[in-house]
Amino acid sequence: MALDERIITQAIVERWHKKFQESLDVDVCIVGGGPAGIVAGYFLSTWGHRVSLFERKLSLGGGMWGGGMMFNEIVVQEEAREILDQFGVPTVRFTGEYYCADSVMCTTTLASKATLAGLRVWNLMSMEDVVMRSERITGLVINWSAVQIARLHVDPLSIASKFTVDATGHACEVVNVVERKVPGKLLTPSGKFEGEKSLWADRAEQLTLENTTEVFPGLYVTGMAANATFGGPRMGPIFGGMLMSGKKVAELIHARLGGSNA
Repeated sequence: MALDERIITQAIVERWHKKFQESLDVDVCIVGGGPAGIVAGYFLSTWGHRVSLFERKLSLGGGMWGGGMMFNEIVVQEEAREILDQFGVPTVRFTGEYYCADSVMCTTTLASKATLAGLRVWNLMSMEDVVMRSERITGLVINWSAVQIARLHVDPLSIASKFTVDATGHACEVVNVVERKVPGKLLTPSGKFEGEKSLWADRAEQLTLENTTEVFPGLYVTGMAANATFGGPRMGPIFGGMLMSGKKVAELIHARLGGSNA
């Protein structure tokens, strides 16, 4: 068969636009494709919700790819190992309740299982703003990451969603946009963005899960974004809290969408 470059291009363009048009109005938008965002997308998609994940970079995985300081191995604690078991990621007990896993295997497997479950991933796209009605987030304003990097004057587009999840890690990109637009209205003790504290793995892992909650009507935080929003410490290359936080935020939103116990 002789290959026709025009048909190849047509296939890509038509298929992409069909998927994008089907994703203009979804149940949940997740911003950030690190482990917490991917896990949240996996469970929400598995439970039948329409979910889009926007990742500003080319690939998913966030900081999980590099393990600790480019040693591509990660650590999870006992209670988080069950989530990796569910995804089919093998772990090795190091000592006590510390388990290790290959970071590349983790990242690729989480991403593969999530997309196979129905999660729509839009890489190379960035969140520029939120859509807000009566002080409730009802969608995202998005643009190509390349447009932002090049600082081009190109208007964005918008996506409607019932709920939005900030899974952007240390940057807390969605939360910070809301803070600028409606200062003092976040559902934190001070009403403001608290900011990330210094590394303390044990406390950070606990708080990552505790701080996974709704921080503005229609907006949830997960993973490191949850800790930074509430002023918790960072945790370094242990990823159990990220995984459990992703599942927790999925459970919270699933219940709000009328789902039964997952």
